[in-house]
Amino acid sequence: MTADTIADPRSAAPRRKGPNLEKWGWLYMRISGVLLVVLIFGHLFVNLVMGEGVRGIDFAFVAGKYATPFWQVWDLLMLWLALIHGANGMRTIVNDYVTHQTARRILVWAVWLAAGLLILLGTLVIFTFDPCIPPVPDALAGVCPA
Repeated sequence: MTADTIADPRSAAPRRKGPNLEKWGWLYMRISGVLLVVLIFGHLFVNLVMGEGVRGIDFAFVAGKYATPFWQVWDLLMLWLALIHGANGMRTIVNDYVTHQTARRILVWAVWLAAGLLILLGTLVIFTFDPCIPPVPDALAGVCPA
């Protein structure tokens, strides 16, 4: 082969051992993107169209939603998929534009650490949300025991 030719991309090149993480990341982005569209539009429809719009969303509305496991799981899926989707996108951007190896590693770790922390905190909020912690809003006075 001369210096003017480019190697055939389908030629037998040495392959890396282990799982192809870029392929799985690419696949995750497509699947999570479709699921997120369904989850987000369902979320917006229930919160804004079926109810009283933005004026109807208050502490009591959120307390009522989080009283059922269905909405807890719905919001949990939306939280996890969105944060992992966003972190994977940021990882791709960092890998594309940061040329210094150490800076790239630090930034990718920071992205995943921030996503992990937000997932942990969001999950805790969803499953430990208690609307009856004093002072109880007037809208929940009949629901919360005295």
